[in-house]
Amino acid sequence: MSTPYTPGQPTGGPGYAPPVVEPATQNYAADYSSEHSGAMGTPLTDQGRPDVEGNSVGALIGEVTKDLSTLMRQELELAKVEMKAEAKKAGQGAGMFGAAGFAGYMVALFLSLALMWALASAIPTGWSALIVAALWGIVGAIAFVLGRKKFQQVNPKPERTVDTLSKVPGALKPN
Repeated sequence: MSTPYTPGQPTGGPGYAPPVVEPATQNYAADYSSEHSGAMGTPLTDQGRPDVEGNSVGALIGEVTKDLSTLMRQELELAKVEMKAEAKKAGQGAGMFGAAGFAGYMVALFLSLALMWALASAIPTGWSALIVAALWGIVGAIAFVLGRKKFQQVNPKPERTVDTLSKVPGALKPN
């Protein structure tokens, strides 16, 4: 019995299965575990402070300026990433609400027609349609109130960015 696969066959042919690639986990944190501070690689003392002996004041101020600039760029990038993640979650939720709303609309339409015709067997059709419309008016008012309450719970503030920025002034003060 012969097989359609031959050893010299390029990938993508019969019997080929693409490799499974695991999605990367999101990690917004920077790695601060090095034993040097700043861009100049100033070694740290035993107390964890930069060993600045022998460096000029201008070089130290330049290093601090670079570090602050880098810190601000990183904080802005973190805020952008957090806002993008929150916007993506909100967009996905809105899409799911849209799909659920359409399905609910179709169910409500056919149930309303069934209720209207059921009531029409006991009372005139015009009155039965008015009763069903009034019921849907009540349901719509309740849904509006609940939806407004949910949107008031949305937090557009990037919490981690605000938290790390609040620590910056303390880091600039000498201990």
